[in-house]
Amino acid sequence: MGDATRFLLYQFNSSTFMSFLEKLTGINGLIPDPHFVGGGLHQIERGGYLKMHVDFNRHTRLKLDRRLNLLLYLNKDWKEEYGGHIQLWDKDMTRCEKKILPIVNRCVIFSTTDFSYHGHPDPLTCPEGWTRKSLALYYYSNGRPAEEIAHTEHSTIFKARNGEEIQEEETSPMTFKTVFKKLIPPILLDLGNSLKKK
Repeated sequence: MGDATRFLLYQFNSSTFMSFLEKLTGINGLIPDPHFVGGGLHQIERGGYLKMHVDFNRHTRLKLDRRLNLLLYLNKDWKEEYGGHIQLWDKDMTRCEKKILPIVNRCVIFSTTDFSYHGHPDPLTCPEGWTRKSLALYYYSNGRPAEEIAHTEHSTIFKARNGEEIQEEETSPMTFKTVFKKLIPPILLDLGNSLKKK
């Protein structure tokens, strides 16, 4: 990351911004994540998608409850037909409540509960060589309302839309190993596997 990106991340974790988020959402005692677990810069290529899911609900290192997601989109000249809309669904996964196009400088902030299903489940149709880029930050609190909890501590949970099938690997917990494999270019994975065999 360049200096400007790092500076922006630090501003999004500042006490001034925490006060703004608390006023905006009514959630008091918000805590930023200095480790940016799962956050930072995200990028998805043409044909990529992220099935509907609820996020991990506890920060394993800080032992705090995840309360908010902030997504800042970085896609210049992004068109409706490219897709990549973030979809926010109701708690029963029966209907999409909101679809938001990921255009440059659009910021989406939403609460994360055990029912806050979201994703961009349809493959991107942007031109070859384009990617859907975003900056993600997550915010926590020490405790949360009981009505936001359906499960004990969990990792990402994927859920199919009506009439949709999700492959087994898409529903399995997102471990560090599976995330690592998704982020590393295939050529480096092949090199690593070939070195293991020797």
